[in-house]
Amino acid sequence: MSKSVKIMNLAVGLPKKVTYSEGKEMDSAICKEEIEEVFLTVDGFRGDGVADLKHHGGRDRAVCIYPYEHYALWEQEFDVKLPPATFGENLTVTNMLEEDVCIGDVYQCGDAVIQVTQARVPCSTITNRTGFPRLMKRMVQEGFTGYLCRVLQEGTVRKDSEITLLKRHPAQISVMYTNETYFRRPQDVDAMRKILEVEELAEEWRISLEKRLEK
Repeated sequence: MSKSVKIMNLAVGLPKKVTYSEGKEMDSAICKEEIEEVFLTVDGFRGDGVADLKHHGGRDRAVCIYPYEHYALWEQEFDVKLPPATFGENLTVTNMLEEDVCIGDVYQCGDAVIQVTQARVPCSTITNRTGFPRLMKRMVQEGFTGYLCRVLQEGTVRKDSEITLLKRHPAQISVMYTNETYFRRPQDVDAMRKILEVEELAEEWRISLEKRLEK
């Protein structure tokens, strides 16, 4: 990954009531606010949180990243201008696509150090926020889900901070490969075993894949 990575947006937000289609309400932290600087702890960015603790948050999922390049595709496909951090991500970045980023990769992010742990599994909150029922399905089809990270070293992250690859995981199991296995080849035993060999994989994904193998 030789191209320089640029943070296009840095955002945090706490859970609040969000109104969506026809006056319905949900508790969610998907509507994050742009900020210039924030401290990143092992539990996530200060001032950031999740509403659904079962499916979001935790130290394996402290940071959510989404590739900026996908915005152009979705805006063209759905004929809309998407707001910053549409997908509830903390970091919207260039040159860190799912096909190029691997589980276990370690990055310097400002003063902090983060490690990729899993692909993000899109949920209905994205559908509710955008009002596009097909978007979640399309994210899964393309594998353009974004991904999550744990924090190895706490520190301040700024909107103009650099992100640099410190260590490429030797197994080189890309986020895209895990997405294709998880969503499209749920019975591919060899692929699941290959993914499970990566010790740095998020615990939730490990449990899920092990359950599939047992079946």
